[in-house]
Amino acid sequence: MKRKTKNPVVDDNPAPTDEGVSADAVADFLRQHPDFFTDRLDLLSEMAAPSRWTGDGIVDMQLFLAERRLGEIDDLRNCAQEVIETSRTNMSVQTRTHASVLALLAVGDLDQLLRVVSDDLPLLLDVDVVTLGFEPSAGPVPVAAVFSTAAHRIGKGAVDELLGADNNVRLLREIKDDGTIFGSASGLVRSAALARLRPGPEIPAGFMALGSRGAAFGPGQGTELIGFLARVMEACIFRLVEHES
Repeated sequence: MKRKTKNPVVDDNPAPTDEGVSADAVADFLRQHPDFFTDRLDLLSEMAAPSRWTGDGIVDMQLFLAERRLGEIDDLRNCAQEVIETSRTNMSVQTRTHASVLALLAVGDLDQLLRVVSDDLPLLLDVDVVTLGFEPSAGPVPVAAVFSTAAHRIGKGAVDELLGADNNVRLLREIKDDGTIFGSASGLVRSAALARLRPGPEIPAGFMALGSRGAAFGPGQGTELIGFLARVMEACIFRLVEHES
């Protein structure tokens, strides 16, 4: 008959947790890797730090400050990510604008210019439609010289009505166009960017319009590149009208 021992067998290996790793093993690992959290600060925000004080109405300020600092780290990380994404978007828009400028500079006559505007610029700028519009002639150059099926004839003073007398560029998050700006594509366009065109003292005033079926444009966005593209458009129209007149 076997004798029963009064003392239970002692297990030198602590029982593992539900995840299969014991708390002592985790502690030993962290002691051997004191810089573990250096590149993993986000993990600290998920840890529950012990308070030095207990009891109702007592606040551990050290714990409070540590938690606030971790929150600030998260905010800074989010801001940095937003800056990176914005920089990438701006670089893409700048590259597209430069490609559009090169396409405009390569044209040899007004008909080719208007084909580039209607066919090439929407693809290069990643929008759905690009149009031009011109007011009646105020000088010796007839509006027909800069007008074709790819450009719209608008009434006198229409550019100021569309953009405002003091604005050279206007961004619209929601636009309702009766066809004056985008013609047959007016029902497609949801947001738009309008830029004033002043090709020359003897050439009718006009506009360049970029339209998108999505929310591509809206107040608060930068307008420098759109303004730059409009200035290049003015120079191209002036050069070509002078060449053909």
